[in-house]
Amino acid sequence: MTIEDNPRTREQYGQELKRRREAAGLTQEELSQRVVMSRTHIAHIEGGRRRPDAEDARRLDQVLDAGEFFERFLPTLDGKKVAEHFAEAAELERRAVAIKEYASTLVPGFLQTAAYAGEVLGSGHPAKSDEKRDSLLATRLERARILGNFDSPKVTLLLSEAVLRQVIGGPEVMCEQLQHIVELGESRRIRVHVLPFTVGAHALLEGPVKLMWFEELPPVAYVEGLKSGRIWEPQSAVRELEDVYDHALGDALSHRKSPALIRSVAEDYEHEAQREQHS
Repeated sequence: MTIEDNPRTREQYGQELKRRREAAGLTQEELSQRVVMSRTHIAHIEGGRRRPDAEDARRLDQVLDAGEFFERFLPTLDGKKVAEHFAEAAELERRAVAIKEYASTLVPGFLQTAAYAGEVLGSGHPAKSDEKRDSLLATRLERARILGNFDSPKVTLLLSEAVLRQVIGGPEVMCEQLQHIVELGESRRIRVHVLPFTVGAHALLEGPVKLMWFEELPPVAYVEGLKSGRIWEPQSAVRELEDVYDHALGDALSHRKSPALIRSVAEDYEHEAQREQHS
């Protein structure tokens, strides 16, 4: 039986967990110790904010003598898109203590400059009004605030060389954007690696992925496509995506060589912008 994962089914699942826990005379802390999960994770499940993976659900069934209830009625995406696909991912991004991201064509949103982001947001279809674009731009730039805290999150950025070569907004905009990434790397705020075209086929050819870790919750992965996205919470899936990411990272330029390439491409854009100004 498949139960679609949405806010309502998560809420119902959490309510049932709380009811059975209290019927067993257990506090959240006592249950967490018996099922080997953090108390915070239990609280988030009961609040409908998170879901356990299949292994967690089986342990809940065993400890609470629930037959196969928690495993059988575990909400699942079952291949469906996440409604308002990036809203939940953006909230998770804000709370993460570590982020590893691979970008295949565009600079990740929380690293975009205002000029670059404005071009990206203004290029979609159907066309947006200036007011709508500016509202989206303000939201996107707000995401960059997570980089204001030096301690958290720790960011590892893996960029396809295509991100550097795809001209968004012209050479001046690209020069500013690439310099911004270099500056973040030089300030040790992020670690950046580039997958050069010369690598050829690599483990992440199928598209972008974002991996996120938290203080007291299990890690998650976010995979995005055209007007869609999916958050992966099952730990087996997250581990598999992390393994794929690490495999591709092994093909990338080092943290020392990557900024040199980005800086070189930025200089090419700067020279091109100067030629355009004098032509």
